[in-house]
Amino acid sequence: MEVLAFLKDRTRFIRDFYETAERPFREIIRKIEEGEAPYDNPPYSEDGEPAYLGEWMDAYTGLEVLGRACVSMLSASLELYFKTWESQLGVRWENDERKRAFEKGFLRGYQYCFGDVLKLSWRDCPADLEILEQIVLARNRDQHPDSITRMGVRHTIHDRKRFPGLFFVSEDERKIYGDPSTTGISWISPSVHVSREALFTAIREVENLAEWLEPKMWAKMY
Repeated sequence: MEVLAFLKDRTRFIRDFYETAERPFREIIRKIEEGEAPYDNPPYSEDGEPAYLGEWMDAYTGLEVLGRACVSMLSASLELYFKTWESQLGVRWENDERKRAFEKGFLRGYQYCFGDVLKLSWRDCPADLEILEQIVLARNRDQHPDSITRMGVRHTIHDRKRFPGLFFVSEDERKIYGDPSTTGISWISPSVHVSREALFTAIREVENLAEWLEPKMWAKMY
């Protein structure tokens, strides 16, 4: 089975899906900000809020949800890549060895698995392993939101401490939380924000990892 080819089919789809799905949201935001129809005749209001604020917020939220959904697909694709090669190579585990290896998540588990099976050093891996870990963390936050009152999700305090330079965060919040004067803020963390640029970088890091592993997988098989 050409496992890498199937993974790249998935990453290609995720890129195309994002680029197609983002267009209507960005167009709504653009039209509101430039006052184009049908957002050129705001209703009378005395509340002081900008016209069409609700519509603008819904479009922005659509982009946020889209980015997180794509990261979730990317995380699942990476896990499937690992699972497929685990099966292809007939990896065998002793007793509860697999359970122990995967206690800190599938990425750590498969690092242990293939590090042992392929006799490789992860220090030689060209992919950014911190970004790969944050793909999984962002997926987990998206799939397990903690409040019904908002569509957005936030990084956990634990993740913020583990990764002071969070990857999936907006530039505005990056500046706020990167300010030394905010380090004492422990009751709130930045939102999980997946921009187009961050998503495409993350996709490329997944592909970098798989391209590095693929010849080693095939060499082990034969």
